Amino acid sequence: MKKILIVTCLAIAGLFYGNTGSAQVGINVNVNIGNQPLWGPVGYDYAEYYYLPDVDAYYYVPERRFIYLNGGRWIFAPSLPASYHYDLNRGYKVVVNEPRPYLHPDVYRSKYKRYKGNYGKQQIIRYSNDEKYYVVKGHPKNGKYKEGKGNNGKGNNGRGNNGKGNNGKGHGKKD
Repeated sequence: MKKILIVTCLAIAGLFYGNTGSAQVGINVNVNIGNQPLWGPVGYDYAEYYYLPDVDAYYYVPERRFIYLNGGRWIFAPSLPASYHYDLNRGYKVVVNEPRPYLHPDVYRSKYKRYKGNYGKQQIIRYSNDEKYYVVKGHPKNGKYKEGKGNNGKGNNGRGNNGKGNNGKGHGKKD
């Protein structure tokens, strides 16, 4: 009788353990392309912070605020100080998806110092022809591609494709 009771307890414990394990398994997909600024680097479906090594500052994408040191304090502001003379379109940005990276500035200064001075060496969202960036407000092609609506069967906006195909890029709903 003891053996049956022990086996039953182990089986019940196994069920709880198994359910806990499967409850923790899941796919977490974060996408915030539409919140990223036009001057943000291409290639990222999700970016929480940008580190700007040229001015040793950060940009917090969800709140669209810059974070920079001033007099030993971190300042949160909608823009960088004019005294920085920093061109966001040309300066290099490093995507950092860790919470509050500005609290560990020495780590990021050391890790990304090699990107300091790499002006114009990074493609930005504003100049990207990748359709996924058309959702970014202010993008030159904003609103020209609507996922799921396709092109009404007209192909290349009604101009046809002259037998050239679409190089696998296609339009309409993506899987």
